[in-house]
Amino acid sequence: MLTISKYTFGVGDRFAHQAQAQLRACMMAAEHGVTVVPVWNKSNREHTIIGSEPSSVRAAADAAVKALGWTKPYHVDADHIRLETVDRFVAPSDFFTIDVADNIGKPADPAAVKVFVDKHPQLVGELKIAGIDTAFQTTRADVERVAAKYLNAVQEAGRIYRHIANAKGEGNFITEVSMDETDHPQTPPELLVILAAIAAEGIPLQTVAPKFTGRFNKGVDYVGDVRQFEKEFNDDLAVIAFAVKEFGLPASLKLSVHSGSDKFSLYPIIRNALRRFDAGVHVKTAGTNWLEEVIGLAEAGGAGLDMAKDIYVMALGKLDALCAPYAAVIDIDATKLPSEAEVRGWISQQFTAALRHDPTNPGFNPSLRQLIHVGFKVAAVMGDKYLRMLESCEASVSRNVTANLYDRHIRPLFVG
Repeated sequence: MLTISKYTFGVGDRFAHQAQAQLRACMMAAEHGVTVVPVWNKSNREHTIIGSEPSSVRAAADAAVKALGWTKPYHVDADHIRLETVDRFVAPSDFFTIDVADNIGKPADPAAVKVFVDKHPQLVGELKIAGIDTAFQTTRADVERVAAKYLNAVQEAGRIYRHIANAKGEGNFITEVSMDETDHPQTPPELLVILAAIAAEGIPLQTVAPKFTGRFNKGVDYVGDVRQFEKEFNDDLAVIAFAVKEFGLPASLKLSVHSGSDKFSLYPIIRNALRRFDAGVHVKTAGTNWLEEVIGLAEAGGAGLDMAKDIYVMALGKLDALCAPYAAVIDIDATKLPSEAEVRGWISQQFTAALRHDPTNPGFNPSLRQLIHVGFKVAAVMGDKYLRMLESCEASVSRNVTANLYDRHIRPLFVG
């Protein structure tokens, strides 16, 4: 079976021009003795908006690996796919993020719920799990309630998994199940029931993406109780270790942290937890690369800076339309967005200070950063004009992409 590595890092590249710059960040980690495996991911929605095909992600990844001589594993992720969107990803992808968040809460067959609970008596009563101080106390009604909420989603994941397996063959791809894009977090006891159901469904799960407490907004840091996140994350790691032994799930199974892009305040917590449990993790950066492209254009000055300003101004003019699909994961204060006239007068340093995620810089503007984060559609409309500018400003763009991934994400998470 194709087995996921201990540390994997999702590196979305919406315009398929920064694969080498992203891979260099992983190579820098390797120079410090840590293997961080890149997973190039791009969702069906992003392909549709940009007008690209999944094969372009594979081509960019393969080309970067060949050019830089990377000899460690790497993957191409069919990101957040569903049954109706998966087919276009089957050939080029070897990692499938099966998104069943929309099925959470849909009524499950009561007979199927009864069968599941009958087959898992160990989920009822007092359950002690190594690494969790307090035992879980559950009744049969508790397990039935959780199963009724999640069983439909797990069954849908099974249908999608088998569809992929029929096309690619079992063992030829990595399976992830994502439940993070939903309204309510899954508690560790709920995750245990979910994992039991996934095992019963016959899915060789290698990473699972639950929803955690707090807000994981696009482009900015985590907003919430970091101590609560720490408890949930540690408990989830303990639950996964237990579920691997109890339900026969793959030994490579690990947590995935999807939502948001710059979870900087959580990285020390995640790092310590991974050490405590000797566990792996999969982390996604959700659009960070695109922001670094715009920063690179602005830093280059001249025509690059002009295009960065154009992107902001066009996004400002489409504020409501751009923000609507992301309303649950952005907090933009429109009163903090600078006017077109103000931005047109900025020099490179002012633009990059406003956009780069550095809260210590008095010029940093989280609202502007979030708007540009969801404004990649503007660059997609520019088409070849935008791509040619990326190539013209390659030196500053790639430098920012690599530095961001390594210095702000990979190093604090995995290297220290």
